[in-house]
Amino acid sequence: MANWFGLDRLFVAASRKALDTWVSPDVHTENLADLKIDPNKPVCYVLQSPSLSNALVVDRETQQLGLPRALKPMDTHLFREDQSFFYLTQEASSQSAAKNRFEYSDRFVRLVEAVRQNPELDIQLVPVTILWGRSPDKEESLFKILFSDSWSTPGAIKQLATVVLNGKSTMVKFGSPLLVRSLMTDDMSDSLALRKIARVLRVHFRRQREMAIGPDLSHRRTLMHSILQSTAVRAAIHEESVEKQLPPEAIEDKAREYVNEIAADYAYPVIRSLSLLLNWLWTRLYDGVEVHHFEEVTKMASDYEIIYVPCHRSHIDYLLLSYIIHDRGLMPPHIAAGANLNLPVVGPILRRGGAFFLRRSFKGNNLYASVFTEYLHLITTKGFPIEYFIEGGRSRTGRLLPPKGGMLAMTVKSFMRDNTRPIAFIPTYIGYERLMEGSTYIGELRGKTKQKESLASVVMAARKIEKIFGKVHLSFGEPILLNDVLEQENPGWKNEQWDVDAKLPWVNRSVSKLANQINTHINSTAVINPITLLSLVLLSTPNHAIDEDVLVRQLDLYQQLALRLPYSRKIEVTHMAPVNIVSYGVQLKAIQRVKHPLGDLVCVAENQAVFLTYFRNNILHLYIIPSLVACLVQQNGQIQREQLVQVIASLYPYLQSELFLGFDASEIEALVNSHVDALSDFGLMSTVDGMVNSPQPNTEAFAQLVVLGEAVKETMERYYMTISLLTRRGSGKVKQKQLEDLCSLLAQRVSVLYEFNSPEFFDKAIFRNFIETLKKVGFLRLDEEEMLHFDDRLNEMATQANLVLRPEALNTILHITSVSDEEIASAMAQLEAKGKRKG
Repeated sequence: MANWFGLDRLFVAASRKALDTWVSPDVHTENLADLKIDPNKPVCYVLQSPSLSNALVVDRETQQLGLPRALKPMDTHLFREDQSFFYLTQEASSQSAAKNRFEYSDRFVRLVEAVRQNPELDIQLVPVTILWGRSPDKEESLFKILFSDSWSTPGAIKQLATVVLNGKSTMVKFGSPLLVRSLMTDDMSDSLALRKIARVLRVHFRRQREMAIGPDLSHRRTLMHSILQSTAVRAAIHEESVEKQLPPEAIEDKAREYVNEIAADYAYPVIRSLSLLLNWLWTRLYDGVEVHHFEEVTKMASDYEIIYVPCHRSHIDYLLLSYIIHDRGLMPPHIAAGANLNLPVVGPILRRGGAFFLRRSFKGNNLYASVFTEYLHLITTKGFPIEYFIEGGRSRTGRLLPPKGGMLAMTVKSFMRDNTRPIAFIPTYIGYERLMEGSTYIGELRGKTKQKESLASVVMAARKIEKIFGKVHLSFGEPILLNDVLEQENPGWKNEQWDVDAKLPWVNRSVSKLANQINTHINSTAVINPITLLSLVLLSTPNHAIDEDVLVRQLDLYQQLALRLPYSRKIEVTHMAPVNIVSYGVQLKAIQRVKHPLGDLVCVAENQAVFLTYFRNNILHLYIIPSLVACLVQQNGQIQREQLVQVIASLYPYLQSELFLGFDASEIEALVNSHVDALSDFGLMSTVDGMVNSPQPNTEAFAQLVVLGEAVKETMERYYMTISLLTRRGSGKVKQKQLEDLCSLLAQRVSVLYEFNSPEFFDKAIFRNFIETLKKVGFLRLDEEEMLHFDDRLNEMATQANLVLRPEALNTILHITSVSDEEIASAMAQLEAKGKRKG
């Protein structure tokens, strides 16, 4: 190998000066203390492959960071080297190429030998990763992307072009030092020590490169061959060939078509190009993107297969998440996208950006299911990060949807086949302040047919680019380790052989637990932004209007409550002052200020009330316990602490199931008492001799307590409506599907007559979830004819409604649910006919 530093010193100095002028790298070592470099031990830097530009960059950065210089000698009383770095990979020589493609650096060999010969000597090897063109926030040219780092080793000409084009958008990352002596044993030969240390360094460089630009995946044809030759797919081909009496070659051709339909065609230049486009988009669409808790993802990315599992609010979600991940130096994930998004023009771009497509249902198509499962297993074991939405679709209400376990089950079974690389799920909260699809969501909730994605819909969405949609918040939740979940259900499962295609109850339980944990962790990293706070307050006021000064005090109460009793350590609360929150809401046209001589009023902007229910629901779970405490105290005037705890504990399983609350049932007593104490300190209630007392009516404190308590009442009304319908019909008189339809129908009537007409109030999925929870806790059961049966405990639960709901609300529900059997039959017939027409 030619030694760059045997060249004339003048050339090296000139090259260094040129690089100093042109290259401005982004150094990913913010805290030198984290590197834990021992100043009393010699330091030698390790670069992956020969490059004068890389060596000069490292020398400059070590000088600026106050570290030992890379181009200065390593000089101790035990040994001396001319420079303090070496290349791990050496150029193949003509003599050695046939036997060994790589050779070890002479300096590397001498360092290991010196440590062996001198027991008091140890040397710190610091690996340094340099990726040219890997700072997307600084890129301005698509042409530069062609000369950014990839898995191939560039020649001298391409490297020169890379430096010229990407000198100001380069990432330098210092790794933690490796002690040579710690990687050697006394009985280890020099050659074995060199191989071991080199292997450790190669793994480090590979992981750093994978984190930034993704694994070195084989060519698409090789990928297809691996899938088609897998045992499961071969078996599915044989089975379908026999069943349909077709030659195996014809079925294999169909399987090949499925691979092409499903597989991503990942192209890093496309990723970089999309990054430029999205950077332009965000600056025109949003006031900013705020990211929270990403540092934990970075720490785990090198050692875990990362699976991002965000909530699904908008089509913007996957674009935004991939952009943020790429912007922070990690590889964007492969994204599971619905086949409905595989549109002309758009589909190929998404595919090259890492999207892989799946059909909504695999039912009845074993060949497709086998191909998809094998593809997912392949990209998982290859180390690609993955992203999918376990809700199955976008939430139309702002609540998390009940999770669907299909993708999770496939991931679990893949891990059971090959658990070499541990899997970490990263729950991710995405919160908007305005939604592009808002009007579409409302229409669908009101019964309109779901709009199909098309190129025209994409063009129509693009028309909104000049509008301002506030800020977007991404918050990364507590990671969930898949192995831990499996160990909880079946300790020592790795020590046994499993047929992953068999129906294993413990695996099903693991998938269900994992799905619930993901949604719970998403909610545990929510962001309380200005619009969600305004929505929560204003939708709890009569006519959705309030005195501005009272609104400011209420906003301050909610902020202080969230800060004093944080729902979790990852909850983020806006730092904006309440008075500024009001102005911000007016700016985004979510609310409007009405001038008045006795003081300005604030009300929900015209036609915005229904939209604001979406944003209220983003954070409703954070305030549901204090709202229930406030509701019970204000409604009853005074109530024993013990009874307060008892009522909330009895309601908690249903609230927990609906809102994916993160508290264990055993924590409820302490949780309720802490909220009583906090609200007492804020002056909203008082406690005397075990009694909790409401403030006097017509006081400011009483008004604040009423508003706080309103947030839970819609939920309680739905619960009571369901129970009232059940008890009036009688045990064994109605099927679950009939009950869900009837609840939704009557809730729609209540919404129109007595509330503002919010389709979120009569969302059938919420009633379904409540009924399912009643079954889980044993209050309901199904007989052989699928009729719902219950006992007196349901009647006892109904009596608790008197403690929560106002008499007029109770009377309204009792009246609306007093429908005759004939009316029910007629309503059900109409619903059935409507369903058939839609089908």
